[in-house]
Amino acid sequence: MREQRKASRLVTWFYRLFVNPGKEIDALGEDQITSPGKQMLKSYLHNKIAMTGTIIFLLTLLLVLVGPYFFPIDLSYNDVTQMNVTPGMDMMKVPSSIVGNIREIEPGNTFGFGLTEDGRIYCWGKTKVTNTIDLRDIPEEVQNASIAHIAVGSDHVIAVDGSGKLYAWGNGRLKQLDVPRSAQGRTVKQLDAGMQYSALLDENGELVLWGNENATDCKVKKAFQGQISQIACADTAYIALLKDGSVAYTGFSINNVLADIPEGLDTGVVQVAATATTAAALKADGTVVVWGNAAKGENRVPETGSRIVRLYGGRYHYTAQLEDGGVICWGDNTHGQSTVPAAVTTNADIRYMTSGCYQNYVITSDNKLITWGLKGYLCGTDEMGRDVLTRLINGGRITMTVGAVSVVISLFIGVILGCCAGYFGGVTDMVVMRLSEVVNSLPFLPLAMILSSVLGSRVSQEGKIYLIMVIQGFLYWTTSCRLVRAQVLQARENEYVVAARAMGEKESSIMFKQILPNILSQLLVTATLSFASCMLTESSLSYLGFGVVAPTPTWGNMLKGANNSIVIQQFWWRWVFPAVVFGLCTICINLMGDGMRDAVDPKALER
Repeated sequence: MREQRKASRLVTWFYRLFVNPGKEIDALGEDQITSPGKQMLKSYLHNKIAMTGTIIFLLTLLLVLVGPYFFPIDLSYNDVTQMNVTPGMDMMKVPSSIVGNIREIEPGNTFGFGLTEDGRIYCWGKTKVTNTIDLRDIPEEVQNASIAHIAVGSDHVIAVDGSGKLYAWGNGRLKQLDVPRSAQGRTVKQLDAGMQYSALLDENGELVLWGNENATDCKVKKAFQGQISQIACADTAYIALLKDGSVAYTGFSINNVLADIPEGLDTGVVQVAATATTAAALKADGTVVVWGNAAKGENRVPETGSRIVRLYGGRYHYTAQLEDGGVICWGDNTHGQSTVPAAVTTNADIRYMTSGCYQNYVITSDNKLITWGLKGYLCGTDEMGRDVLTRLINGGRITMTVGAVSVVISLFIGVILGCCAGYFGGVTDMVVMRLSEVVNSLPFLPLAMILSSVLGSRVSQEGKIYLIMVIQGFLYWTTSCRLVRAQVLQARENEYVVAARAMGEKESSIMFKQILPNILSQLLVTATLSFASCMLTESSLSYLGFGVVAPTPTWGNMLKGANNSIVIQQFWWRWVFPAVVFGLCTICINLMGDGMRDAVDPKALER
């Protein structure tokens, strides 16, 4: 019964403080009673600045809490082809005026090139491959020529006109643009390009390769010249389909993963394709054999009800056209490149189709363009090709969680010590206050850096996050302790406290059930402001290298990664977005705290 009465008193107290509906005190309709909680809420809601900050903060909080489920992060992700990509969603934005006149589309890492039936070249997407080289700057002689074929590499473009003259532009630092004289004037059957190298196959089955010979096996054995029917270029090597229907590795590197060709590919192969690290052979019966380093699932060919008749390779995925007109994809799906739209899954009337890097293009017979895959990045990418938006969302969850848990720990310590010091006074008060002065006099950042550096090397990354929470909680309790002590000193002489003592209430009950509820509003203000301070501290530690370290993202270590004059000048999105989000969130939290402080201040209410 006693416990029920206590629970009933707590419910009554909460109702009268925050929920009181304002009943009339007599039948004559006198002024209604407004509870303190409702009065504070009314004052806060009328504070436009505080409400603006609250709305922005809640939206940010919702984004970082729910966002990771829609933007999952892979801490091991690293892609050199997506390094420092500028913000935008135009990687597959093909000019609508050329869709009905397209002969070829060549997808690049972050861009695309299209060749029309009249031999004109168009481009779209992020075509800047270095600070000074832009693939959009097509040479004038290429613009004036009637181009027959094009091929796009990682940082260069190769084109050939009807007479067999080859053109090259882009980054030529590693001999990508040094077209051999022997390649000029040939009747081109296939033009292809890979990572810093290019290849030309003529009608006689002879292959010419050029580019970075140190990083790629771009050579061909003389014994295979004249026998090659098709090639497929991976990142560091290529694979060849011979005229007799067999697959051969015609390069010189025996250690390359593509050199170990599976059994059963010595006859009956009709096409070859390749991703960055694998090769695939399509046999006449529609079966596909994949070999190489299939770390992204490229070798998991799905079962189909229709025979595969055409095969295309992206960076880490394959796209296949079926006999019934449908399309299937398998392999990596990080950017949605393996999620085929419903419009082309079955009975699609496809006029043209291609795939490359993380993009897929399909043009139907009625000239409808269908694309799927990587369209771009809203906030760009960093130096390792990681999506800045994804890291912002996931990093914000860690930063806010560290701040919130640190505040809870500091409040727990501060409230208990502050209540004891204010209520009992005397020796207890003196010991607690001297302890708080000692802790408060410690230089916080240097101490946190030392503790994090000494202890952090012995724990995991997850443990380091918990360590930062505990360090901040144990070093930030002094503010709430002083506030609670001052309020308790004032409240312990009030009549309701004296009455509680006279009724024989326990000291702990008086402190935490009678006095503490009357100072919760001030604690809420302090907690709000401390939340922002803890977030700033965590980010400062991460920025200085003593907090959470990459690849685990936080707003602080994202700014640390942009602490470079080159990044600040040339890759603005890497520091602007984290700085804006973090600064805006901190300002909004402080606006909320100021609004709460004004709402609980009676003098502010009178004004």
